Amino acid sequence: MKLHYKPGACSLASHIILNELGISFELDKADTDAGKTEAGEDFRKISPNGYVPALVTDHGEIITENPAVLQYLADQSPDAGLAPPNGTLERSRLQETLNFVSSELHNSFGPFFSGTVLDDDARQQAEAVVGSRVAHIERSLADGRAFLLGDTFTVADAYAFVVLNWAGFVGVSLDAWPKTQAYVAHIAARPASIKAMVAEGLIEQEQVA
Repeated sequence: MKLHYKPGACSLASHIILNELGISFELDKADTDAGKTEAGEDFRKISPNGYVPALVTDHGEIITENPAVLQYLADQSPDAGLAPPNGTLERSRLQETLNFVSSELHNSFGPFFSGTVLDDDARQQAEAVVGSRVAHIERSLADGRAFLLGDTFTVADAYAFVVLNWAGFVGVSLDAWPKTQAYVAHIAARPASIKAMVAEGLIEQEQVA
């Protein structure tokens, strides 16, 4: 398999899951602004919408959109337990959570990555929207569960972690949501997360020791 990614973008979730599965894969960094891959390919021919992730399967098929990529990866190794079986209520809960992370939590960070400098009012409004979405995560963790669907790490946690971790990069504090803050730290410490973040240049190996 080959994962087309952009350092620190939502494709990091797929990178983490590939590490969790321990399967062989290639990485190809995409310059989404220039529309080129690190290998020199036209990225628009790989991902028509021009964004990551884009996963090339072992059969040469291309899958885009994080929820689809993540579930495809999980289904390659069902015994890893990264997604409940298809057709179960638990799988519907996973899809429910992935859709929330994608359409609500992920999108709430859009203003911070728009390329436009936010004035005080715009930043305050953007932070309020992020806060309302983080509050939902906080409520999900209120019963003491370790992960979003219970006691088992799933692909939804990889995606949620990546998006929540953006808060630190854009200067949004998670102090008001202590369970969420601890959840982010917990997933950041997973070996698969560390390996992916080091590979993408987000942290130095020395920071891990």
